[in-house]
Amino acid sequence: MGIMGGTFDPIHIGHLILAEEAKNYFGLDKIIFIPTGRPPHKHWDNMAEPIKRYEMTLLATTDNPDFIVSSIEIDREGTTYTIDTIKYLIQKYKDTEFYFITGADSIVEISNWKNSKELLSLCKFITAKRAVVSDNKLEKTISEIEKKLGVSIDILPIPYIDISSTNIRNKIKKNESIKYYLPDSVRDYIFKNKLYID
Repeated sequence: MGIMGGTFDPIHIGHLILAEEAKNYFGLDKIIFIPTGRPPHKHWDNMAEPIKRYEMTLLATTDNPDFIVSSIEIDREGTTYTIDTIKYLIQKYKDTEFYFITGADSIVEISNWKNSKELLSLCKFITAKRAVVSDNKLEKTISEIEKKLGVSIDILPIPYIDISSTNIRNKIKKNESIKYYLPDSVRDYIFKNKLYID
């Protein structure tokens, strides 16, 4: 089972393509999208409300029966950590192998995550290359992690998808088109709720 964690502020086609490609390439039966509650590495007070990010994620994934959206992190009080989420999922879905799907920018920072060594031992990690991280840096980081911890991290062979939630938010502030960057349903939700204008 795949896990797509992220702020999804907002969710966009890059997230959806990554999830679908990982599902197909690794033969995963389902992908669980988990919008973060209050992540320790971001200024969550500047993000859209958790319930709105959750609702956008639901809208974006509703037409794919293999995509599930969970509110476990936004329901949790206080700062949310991936390690706690993974432990919860292991208890809930016994005898299930989990694959955490993320971008290269997260992998190169994973040593800063809470209990990263334990986390890497509990589930497999899949990463996609991103333009913000050079191939050499990504491969070097993965090699160091694998040697140090005896785990493996897989690189998903897909083209760069140079779309970011930050870029989308900036376009909205500048009143520029975001058509095709995200599903129409999410775009309509953003405009209806006047998100990212300030």
